Amino acid sequence: MTKTVLLTGISGYIGLHCAQQLLNAGYTVRGSVRSKIKEKEVLETLKAASVNTKELSIIELDLTSDIGWDNAAENCDYIMHVASPFELANPKKEDEMIIPAVEGTLRVFQAAKNMGVNRVVLTSSIVAMIGSMKNGTFGPKDWTDITAKNINTYTKSKTLAEKTAWNFAKLNNIELVVINPGGVFGPPLGKNLSGQSMSSLDQMLRGKLPMVPKIAFPMVDVRDVASLHVQALSNSNATGKRIVASTGQPNGFDTAAKILIDAGYKGPSTRIAPDFIFYLMAIFNREAKGMLGLLKTNLSADNSETHTLFNWTPIPFKKSVLDTAKAVKALQ
Repeated sequence: MTKTVLLTGISGYIGLHCAQQLLNAGYTVRGSVRSKIKEKEVLETLKAASVNTKELSIIELDLTSDIGWDNAAENCDYIMHVASPFELANPKKEDEMIIPAVEGTLRVFQAAKNMGVNRVVLTSSIVAMIGSMKNGTFGPKDWTDITAKNINTYTKSKTLAEKTAWNFAKLNNIELVVINPGGVFGPPLGKNLSGQSMSSLDQMLRGKLPMVPKIAFPMVDVRDVASLHVQALSNSNATGKRIVASTGQPNGFDTAAKILIDAGYKGPSTRIAPDFIFYLMAIFNREAKGMLGLLKTNLSADNSETHTLFNWTPIPFKKSVLDTAKAVKALQ
């Protein structure tokens, strides 16, 4: 019998890839968008990717509203909660990002409880693990201290949302698997380049990033992220696990730039920006302020459990960057 998945945030970068892989794997998908205006875009994007959308329905849900959640989860076998605000720039008020992330997560789990959905796969991030670490290796047992200096709002929102999920799941006997992606690259399915990694690569290819920050952490291809989400639905050994979805070794913006330059792209630069530039910019630029806590980061990941649980071999970072560049260039 066909299994039904409620997929929140289907119109996003990761959400579209999850939808593609779920539908190709034979699941029935109920995808949520904040506004039905997005429905046509989602359907056209998936059809352009040769995905059969017969088993796809689109519903409107808002992370900040109670309306519709129980109806959305009714008769679903699983919930895949991908939707969450993502921006490195600190908002003017932290609650603008934190409240939708945390309360949206609570709404997902309350709907799961009310409608008898016993298994949830949640998209978190490695930022909920690395905290203020600058060097060394992090893994599934590590948690971010949100009181540490220069922790940006996005990091706080992901950490608090994930902790909310674990607490609710434990109290209500809901099976939970959390996917913690690293920096996400990989070709977008749609035409939207507004996401953080897409916009950065877009600017890099246009020659609008004359210098890059000294930041290096484990990366992952969006196609791998989606694959791990889908596998986590049915992998009983993954229950109760935090899944590090990234390569083990760190890669930085300068590494991506060098890959692009070696491939013949003219726009990228490998020049490292001095940290003081970001501290000066942070006075008036919210995105620069959001990056302060990441400066001088050079971290590796312990992804051994991910390899074991899913027999996983990550897409190489070089392929991910080049595939992304090709897709972005075609949309410029």
